Amino acid sequence: MKRNLALMLVGFAAYAFALVFSQKLLQTGPHGDTARILLSLAPMLPAVFICGVIIRTIRHLDEMQRKLQVEALAFAFAGTALLTFGYGFLEGAGLPTLSMFVVWPLMAALWVIGTVIGRIRYG
Repeated sequence: MKRNLALMLVGFAAYAFALVFSQKLLQTGPHGDTARILLSLAPMLPAVFICGVIIRTIRHLDEMQRKLQVEALAFAFAGTALLTFGYGFLEGAGLPTLSMFVVWPLMAALWVIGTVIGRIRYG
């Protein structure tokens, strides 16, 4: 478990570096469309690594912890779908359009809430 935490920290550090580095280069650097697209997507490489660490961590959990995480992820998935779909209707009523960058933090927050609910329920 400590190894997975260390790998997550490495992934987050790499993500932060790639994000800052790519944004700096995009402000001052390449003018070609392909280079701009590749630089914009550079932070996704460490993000894929982080996803792999999460999947690996869940695979190594015992059955009860895995059940808790699957239920928390189902809660996050359904909650994100309902909230984003509902907000889409509100945008039609004149509320401001939200960036797609809102979706992942929302899903992560609901995953944490689902995990807390599961720990209380099964604890």
